[in-house]
Amino acid sequence: MSLVSDSALRRALARARDGKALDVTEATVLLHARGERLDALLEHASRVRDAGLQAAGREGIITYSRKVFIPLTRLCRDRCGYCTFATAPHKVPAPFMSPDEVLEIARQGAAMGCKEALFTLGDRPEDRWHQARTWLDSHGYDDTLSYVRAMAIRVLEETGLLPHLNPGVLGWRDLQRLKPVAPSMGMMLETTSRRLFEEKGQAHYGSPDKDPAVRLRVLEDAGRTNVPFTTGILIGIGETIEDRAESLFAIRRVAREYGGIQEVIVQNFRAKPDTAMRGLPDADLEELAATIAVARLVLGPRVRIQAPPNLVDSEYELMIRAGIDDWGGVSPLTPDHVNPERPWPQISLLESRTASAGFRLRERLTIYPEYVLAGEPWLDPRLTAHVAALADPATGLAREDAVLRGLPWQEPDGGFAASGRVDLHVEVDTAGRTHDRRDDFDHVYGDWDALRDRLTPAAHVAPHSAASLLGADHVAPSSADEVLAAPAPETRPGGIAGADAAVSPHAVSPDAVSPDAASAQGVSPGAASPGAVSARGASLGVASPQAVSPQAALSDGVSSGAVPAGAAVADGASHAAAPNAAGAASSPVAESGAGWSASSKEAAKKPSKGAAATPGDVRQALRRAASDPAGLSDAEAVALLQADGEALDELAAIADELRRQAVGDDVTYVVNRNINFTNVCYTGCRFCAFAQRRTDADAYTLSLDQVADRAEEAWQAGATEVCMQGGIHPDLPGTAYFELARAIKARTPGMHVHAFSPMEVINGASRTDMSIRAWLEAAREAGVDSLPGTAAEILDDDVRWVLTKGKLPAKEWVEVITTAHQVGIPTTSTMMYGHVDNHLHWVRHIKLIRRIQEETGGFSEFVLLPFVHTSAPIYLAGIARPGPTAQENRAVHALARILLHGAIKNIQCSWVKLRDDLCRQVLQGGVNDLGGTLMEETISRMAGSENGSYKTISELREMVEVTGRPVRQRTTEYGTPTQERLDASRASDGVCKSVRRVLPLA
Repeated sequence: MSLVSDSALRRALARARDGKALDVTEATVLLHARGERLDALLEHASRVRDAGLQAAGREGIITYSRKVFIPLTRLCRDRCGYCTFATAPHKVPAPFMSPDEVLEIARQGAAMGCKEALFTLGDRPEDRWHQARTWLDSHGYDDTLSYVRAMAIRVLEETGLLPHLNPGVLGWRDLQRLKPVAPSMGMMLETTSRRLFEEKGQAHYGSPDKDPAVRLRVLEDAGRTNVPFTTGILIGIGETIEDRAESLFAIRRVAREYGGIQEVIVQNFRAKPDTAMRGLPDADLEELAATIAVARLVLGPRVRIQAPPNLVDSEYELMIRAGIDDWGGVSPLTPDHVNPERPWPQISLLESRTASAGFRLRERLTIYPEYVLAGEPWLDPRLTAHVAALADPATGLAREDAVLRGLPWQEPDGGFAASGRVDLHVEVDTAGRTHDRRDDFDHVYGDWDALRDRLTPAAHVAPHSAASLLGADHVAPSSADEVLAAPAPETRPGGIAGADAAVSPHAVSPDAVSPDAASAQGVSPGAASPGAVSARGASLGVASPQAVSPQAALSDGVSSGAVPAGAAVADGASHAAAPNAAGAASSPVAESGAGWSASSKEAAKKPSKGAAATPGDVRQALRRAASDPAGLSDAEAVALLQADGEALDELAAIADELRRQAVGDDVTYVVNRNINFTNVCYTGCRFCAFAQRRTDADAYTLSLDQVADRAEEAWQAGATEVCMQGGIHPDLPGTAYFELARAIKARTPGMHVHAFSPMEVINGASRTDMSIRAWLEAAREAGVDSLPGTAAEILDDDVRWVLTKGKLPAKEWVEVITTAHQVGIPTTSTMMYGHVDNHLHWVRHIKLIRRIQEETGGFSEFVLLPFVHTSAPIYLAGIARPGPTAQENRAVHALARILLHGAIKNIQCSWVKLRDDLCRQVLQGGVNDLGGTLMEETISRMAGSENGSYKTISELREMVEVTGRPVRQRTTEYGTPTQERLDASRASDGVCKSVRRVLPLA
């Protein structure tokens, strides 16, 4: 251990004593405290812990969970140098425990009063061991996680124990699959040290799942998915003291932004025989105490901190003084299979030793009390009854009189009872919305302050010319498979919903506890670790030239603009100097340079105009657009987005000529009806003003009959299409989407059902535990004819995780869309722009859409959706700008026509989001389609669009009349409707009577 000066220790201790924010350097210094200095450090940490317990209503209480340990498989694809849990197939009786073995342990545990079933297993053993793959195949499981899910359900149904899942590295979709069967999950971060991962002979070398960036991504995905998550650090495995501090700050960032870290374990390394690290000394217990104390100061009073009691010898009181408030899981039945040489203490002994330190021991559940009391969105409705059977409703702790018994686990039954403001589709144009924001605005979207802190650095990126930003054009992938193959994008903010201030796992405010304890919670929001690995990627506006290429932007590892393997970047710091994949330093992207960022509403009024292209740049780009539209470089395309005046008119003329070549002069529209079957949603999209909590005044859900009634009414008005989407309602089963499609087809067999965004597809597939392909095939059989390509927003996860807390990553969007095309379901494609993005994002988004189209041919049109800001949460929070300018709207519509020429024929503008005069302008700049009559457009209206919720055929024709172009009604597939449909729509003017606005008499 390196030495620090006594004066440095005194200064750091004084700051901790006075409740001052610590930085990484000060935390590193404090980790060296010993003797009297350690005593002082423990005193400060205890004070912060005690303030947090008091605020949570658990003053003087230390918790634990009575559990059984279920080692589902000891096979693993990793090769950690300290692990005795993972083994080889010939050393175990079978690759996996059988269901009978799992249930026998769970039943015995239930009989002894245990309430937690801890599933621990190696990471994806089938990827390394053919024996594991063979076992899974022979038992009918696609992968290890499918077996984990099945066993969790069996334990819930047959014993009543609550599963806590530790299956290793999980992706966003894995978390979606497992959340309905487990109240909590976990994975140790262990360390952010890349040296231990990359250097031969180090603890994590040769273990793909121990990449710190990958593991941080798991923590963030868990937060975005609203999974109460356990993590922690492992000390003494070869990391430096600085590594420990940086690891704590990395956890702190995730805990603050998402609110989903329910506990942090500080665990000491214990050398084990028959491992590569058997000769290393055990981590000293004073070292452990100092680390716990620093963790408490950094993480603050609201994060629960645990030390495993079987690894602390007899130093229980020392760990309590250091600031723990939990002992973790303790089993009266099963050994600690990870540390088998260290038996659990008897619970009576643990209670006695806790009491001698002045605290009471209380049992908790695997899901911490804060999340029990918060309920949705942290606890899946399918688990509510299981948790309620064991939880004290007043405290969220375990009920002492709870009786363990199995309860049925099943998908929600139906969920289509009509409820709430079902006439919102009409009243949004008359009475309007009840409030400008939902009641849980302050936390359902994550921590707004953390989001602002993270975005602020982007505002200070020095502008560069468009050409200097991009360098040589990136190479497009050869296939859509490559689009899906690379390492992936990132993570973003979140928070806890439903808990009051006393129990919410938010970062504590200075008013929540004593001033000293409150400010002792950790570093200031802007403080950054000079060496901490950032798993979330660059700040907006800090992207390397390859950032939005499919490989960089749509894979499963580090995000676009994120740190490549081997790079270490400060949390919140610019990545301008981070090496890109080619080894060169990447330049900041100035929007058409610097990414858009704001810390106030005043800043939000300004569009993101970083480096301006020169008139020469624009002229050169116009020449290229005219001669080789699909060959425009990123730099040239960004320059065109800045065209104005005569140059903008020339750009529009080029686009309009390409439109004429592709589809002729007809302006088309479809007579259709939007049906948004529910607006109850907890996904946390920060741009969405439509989503509501189930208890909000504007919340509603339609019954199946109401959905079918609206479809039938639309058919009578001449509609040929129903466009159907809804919120991600926690009560709806994954098969609900099939029922909706069947209900419409049963009532109106000839209606084209254009339904369900990729987010809804992922939700349905996750809830039914079906593959994307299988779910889409079932949807097609149920009557779905095409999918809306919404939920795309901007296909760059650095933007997506600012726009939304928990929506699907870009990679998942691409997979749903390409799979739909492969099974014969066409889709639209979309882009929502003008919020926290920049022009380079727009260009690369459109180019990605083109590459997918060249591979699959499944897009019918490209729809441009300008951001509507008025009631959008991210605008109300002062983070997004108020949508694109008129110049940007004209330019991007024209550019879309140019970049997609020869690939997608139809370019659609959104009359809902653009005023009529701007629609007319873009119709003279490459656009050929106006979308639909809609009949009820609630989503944009809830966000503050002032263009109404429908347009009659007469109004659409009047809009186009000034252009002199013919207007034609079309089908979804851009064919011509039957004469019967044309006659019916002409009679109704394309809109059913029930939604028409009644004008008052003069």
